[in-house]
Amino acid sequence: MQIYDYKVVKINADVVDGKVVLEATGPLSIAAKPIINKINAVFQEEKPISVTDDKIIFSTWIPEIPGPVFNRMIHAQIGSSLLNKRTPDQVSIGVTPRCPNKCIHCGAADMMAPNNEMTAAEISGVVHQALDMGTYLITIDGGEPMVRNDLPEIIGSIDKTKTTVSMFTSGFRLNDERAKALKDAGLYSAKISFDSADPEEHDKFRGRKGSFEGAVDAVKAAKNAGIMTDMYLTVSPYNIDGIDDLYQLAADLGMDEMSMAGIIAVGNWKDREDEVITRVDAKRLENFHKSKNAALEGPRVTALPYLMGPEMFGCFAGSRWMHVGSTGDVMPCPYTPLSFGNIRDVPLTQIWFDIGKFPAYKKQSSVCLMRDPEFRQKYIHTIPKEAQLPYYSGPKQKN
Repeated sequence: MQIYDYKVVKINADVVDGKVVLEATGPLSIAAKPIINKINAVFQEEKPISVTDDKIIFSTWIPEIPGPVFNRMIHAQIGSSLLNKRTPDQVSIGVTPRCPNKCIHCGAADMMAPNNEMTAAEISGVVHQALDMGTYLITIDGGEPMVRNDLPEIIGSIDKTKTTVSMFTSGFRLNDERAKALKDAGLYSAKISFDSADPEEHDKFRGRKGSFEGAVDAVKAAKNAGIMTDMYLTVSPYNIDGIDDLYQLAADLGMDEMSMAGIIAVGNWKDREDEVITRVDAKRLENFHKSKNAALEGPRVTALPYLMGPEMFGCFAGSRWMHVGSTGDVMPCPYTPLSFGNIRDVPLTQIWFDIGKFPAYKKQSSVCLMRDPEFRQKYIHTIPKEAQLPYYSGPKQKN
């Protein structure tokens, strides 16, 4: 099927032995070949969530194929490859600092301020600016987004012909009624956090009794409403041995995907730099990713330490990704506590430009910068505690 048609480049998609294969034609197809080959390299190792005669859903992280949002994705990738154009492919937005949980690994704990939550109008303004810049993936984050009663209105105001909208949640308050409202508003997927397949262990991570049961109920409600479900796991030395059990739980619940991110020493974990995943752990997650995606049955797996590592696409922070905190502060990603400006004071386009001019983000890094000791020493450890977010106004260059 033809999935992309833009002047001098056309892209067709075929499914061969259950795997998606893209092929470019047209005058600029040779120039587009490197990015098409990279996408095909991923597609060939991984199974899609679903395939029909006229539609492919590869992942909760990728727009439906074909479609206008997927066209924007390909356009952004070709622009990046051919024109070296920086596009914030993904913009994550913290819509609230409020949360019923007290997670021991919360990465946003030191990036939030009470009573300083963006309004729905401010969030809408951020989204409109991001879409004008070419963004095609909006993720709603927190705190816990479900504490906002106006969440369906916020999601409903986003143009779904330009972006998919996903939401990170612990599952709090995600019942059948609210799930239906979110589906009607156009929510693409719900990324529901799990830390262990054991209810007691999960609740300990979350700091709230009953959170495991709530997460399971949230999965069921989202599925009943027709929202794609992604089990989101923050992998640490304390739960990496449980990933097989979590995958089985995701399969038993009929979830579409299981995404894994490695824990980063930030937020509540910021003083635990020796308790993050190692290179050996990252390789283990890569092997898990490949083995599960080679099987026809079960949820697909997205191991972010692998896909955003040196062998694949590298670190997206500041080059393809930016995060807007609940206070309006804009960071290269949700895990980098450096604000380059606030949307209440500076246009998002200017902030994105300023990030690109900063030494650490002039060139895309092949590894997560927040795991780079040199970067942390130069830009993170040098920030006085009293100057850290939400009061920190921006990183200072160090000669």
